[in-house]
Parts: sequence; C-alpha cells; structure tokens
Amino acid sequence: MSAPVAETVPGTASGQGPRIGVVTFPGSLDDHDAQRAVTLAGGQAVPLWHGDTSLGGVDAVVLPGGFSYGDYLRAGAIARFSAIMDAVIDAAKGGLPVLGICNGFQVLCESHLLPGALVRNDHQKFICRDQKLRVENTSTSWTSQFEQGEEIVIPLKNGEGGFIAPEHVLDELEQSGGVVFRYLDVNPNGSRRDIAGVTNERGNVVGLMPHPEHAVEPGYGPDTRAGVRMGVDGQRIFTSAIAALVGS
Repeated sequence: MSAPVAETVPGTASGQGPRIGVVTFPGSLDDHDAQRAVTLAGGQAVPLWHGDTSLGGVDAVVLPGGFSYGDYLRAGAIARFSAIMDAVIDAAKGGLPVLGICNGFQVLCESHLLPGALVRNDHQKFICRDQKLRVENTSTSWTSQFEQGEEIVIPLKNGEGGFIAPEHVLDELEQSGGVVFRYLDVNPNGSRRDIAGVTNERGNVVGLMPHPEHAVEPGYGPDTRAGVRMGVDGQRIFTSAIAALVGS
C-alpha cells in the first residue's frame, strides 16, 4: 500500500499557522476529520503516513481515531511498531506536542508515552454518545484555552475505552495533574476514577478517548443550549496547541 497524496481538506483554506502532522495508519478513519480541525483552528494540516520514517519538520502531531491495523492483537499494539512511531516517540520525548485521540490514545499508551492502558468497555459494547467532561488540567500544550474545572461536551465513540492503571499510578496521576479530562454524569466505559484523558509529566503529550475533532464546527457538533449540533468545545484543544506553538 502506497502513501496517500497530500490534499487540502475540503471546505477549508490552506492554513498559514504551525504545521501539525496527522498520521494515517491502516484502519484510521478520523484522520481527515483531524486535518479539518487543525485547519479550522488556523494551522496547516500535514498528512503523515504510518510507513514514513520522518515527521517532515512538523510542529506537532495528532494520532487520530479509528481502528489501526483492525485493532488486532490489542487496540494500538501493532500501530505502536509502525515506522513513523520511532520518530513520534523521539520527538515527543524532546518536547514536541503530541495528541492521541481514541485509537491514538491507545497507541500512545502502548508506546509508553503515556501511562496506563485502554481495555474493553466494561459493558462489552461499543458506545457512541455526546459525553460531558470536566477539564482538570489547563497547563498542557493542548488545554491552555480552557478554564480549570470547565465542563464541556465532546462526542465519544469506542469499544475499548476503559482506562486502567495500577493504584499507585492512578494516585500519581491525581497528585501530579496527570488527569486532564474526567467523565461527568456517566462513566461510559468503566475507566478507573472516571478518567477520560491524561498527560505526561512535561504536559506536551495528551491522550483522550472522546473525539474533539467532531466538535469544531457549528452545525456538526453535539447539541447545546445554543442549538442543535452547535457544540464546538473540541476546537479549543487544537487552538490551544497552535497558541502554544506561536507563543501567544
């Protein structure tokens, strides 16, 4: 299988901001949505291929949702050994902002860039819903434009979204600010301590199970008091990264 040809995301203008790479693995299905989210936020979306060995000088990386390699063996376990992940791991350790969404979160955990693991939902069913979250940490590269404790709504869709870790690791995450997002109202997948997203100690790597790229444009997001499908809470995850990169 050959690498995809880079293209402009339909309906958006070419961005002039930071270059944010979006990796496509075999089985990715939200890569174009993530590219669109980057462009709408003011960045330049750069398609990256799982077989690449270089990040091409991008300023940040998004690992999108989907079912990389069919989720065989374990979700994210095979993608972790894709050629591009060596470059992602090295860059992340050097401070490059990296965001993992759903399957991308699973890949980050399998790569040990983030602690813990994601397992089958406790009810053994795939779930798709608009999910309320609380923002627990606004000091990461991806959350600076939120308010501490702010409640937001982001679409969620997963079959293996249960976040688990040993008790001492969970305690460390709680004490160090490693928990970035927490489920509110309902725990949709059995994640320990209602954890929906975490970060590394440096704050440049963030993973979350909900899909912010599906809440970036009026008319296509969750329902809100402002109207049907008007939710755009996910947009600030991408604008936070861009603001961090341009120093504003």
